Amino acid sequence: MTSLYDRHRAVIPDWVALYYKEPIEITHGEGRHVWDADGNRYLDFFGGILTTMTAHALPEVTKAVSEQAGRIVHSSTLYLNRPMVELAERIATLSGIPDARVFFTTSGTEANDTALLLATGYRRSNQVLAMRNSYHGRSFSAVGITGNRGWSPTSLSPLQTLYVHGGVRTRGPYAQLSDAQFIDACVADLEDILGQTRGSVAALIAEPIQGVGGFTSPPDGLYAAFREVLSRHGILWIADEVQTGWGRTGEHFWGWQAHADSGPPDMLTFAKGIGNGMSIGGVVASAEIMNSLDANSISTFGGSPVTMAAGIANLSYLLEHDLQGNARRVGGLLIERLRAIGAGIAAVREVRGRGLMIGIELVKPGTDEANPQAASAVLEAAREGGLLIGKGGGHNTSVLRIAPPLSLTVSEAEEGAEILEQALHNV
Repeated sequence: MTSLYDRHRAVIPDWVALYYKEPIEITHGEGRHVWDADGNRYLDFFGGILTTMTAHALPEVTKAVSEQAGRIVHSSTLYLNRPMVELAERIATLSGIPDARVFFTTSGTEANDTALLLATGYRRSNQVLAMRNSYHGRSFSAVGITGNRGWSPTSLSPLQTLYVHGGVRTRGPYAQLSDAQFIDACVADLEDILGQTRGSVAALIAEPIQGVGGFTSPPDGLYAAFREVLSRHGILWIADEVQTGWGRTGEHFWGWQAHADSGPPDMLTFAKGIGNGMSIGGVVASAEIMNSLDANSISTFGGSPVTMAAGIANLSYLLEHDLQGNARRVGGLLIERLRAIGAGIAAVREVRGRGLMIGIELVKPGTDEANPQAASAVLEAAREGGLLIGKGGGHNTSVLRIAPPLSLTVSEAEEGAEILEQALHNV
């Protein structure tokens, strides 16, 4: 009988990556665990790429989806949609953006596309600033602002993109500087780039913590310092919160709040965790910017009654159970445990992150050279031990990415750390 893997390869593009030498089919989940088709149980430390935010098969979300599907599944944005308005009201308030408007999409890629559309139209410019090592999605325009060659299959773009230093603290020409000096050097780099542009620049788009780039981040306050420069030029700041939003970093509800001295961003994009697996993305912007679009636009599937019902239930659960606080507490314990483990392993260069968004960077022992082979080997060994994790990184995919559901318990964190410790020692 033909295996599911063979059938996959026969009809799905080669560039759709699969984890593991022997890919697994995940059939069901509960809480922080999932099961594969062979009945193996795994502790999930990746949550479908930071998307299962609260828990697998969360009863509140399942109930909301089922009840809404029993009434109506789809209507489009051409009609009034109560669940969409209710979720938009809550997100607008939480965003911190004054006089906010919310437009729903079906993914983070589409959300970033929309933000770019708004920014370039509002500013009448196709020049965009982005961060080195960044990732913003897989569409044509999103690829055009992605500063990570592993996820940028074409150099063609409708945008002129200029890349700024600052997203990676411990590598690059400014790595040896103090935090204050690092920020000053990055601001000087930004000023220098703006001195080379012709006319206006539309926006800077930046992930507060770079996701695909390996959970790297600048010192707190960098984007506030950038914002002072941008504001003098009228340039918009787009905070890509697709991976950092909803309290995952523990210390803050949004990643931009670590850089809040100059106020909230002009636009905020979100996706992934809010739907807990349902397809929700979106953009938040002030009414002035959002309403500047001077052509017709709708979203056939953005704001679907079913996905909005899921988002409302999921967000309510997150807030009522203080999962941001749990991410701070349990994530703090987990990162310290992993740092203690890493201190005794020569291949571990750095353990970094915040809350339940943790990266372990692997190198060839005794060097600073990235070690993607070791990352792949640890990924395999962790799976064999009953733990699912992710990987990412800049020039080479050598960072283990750890991002469990935000309801992770202390005992589950300890269990996962023990499996990771064994996997790292085996490799």
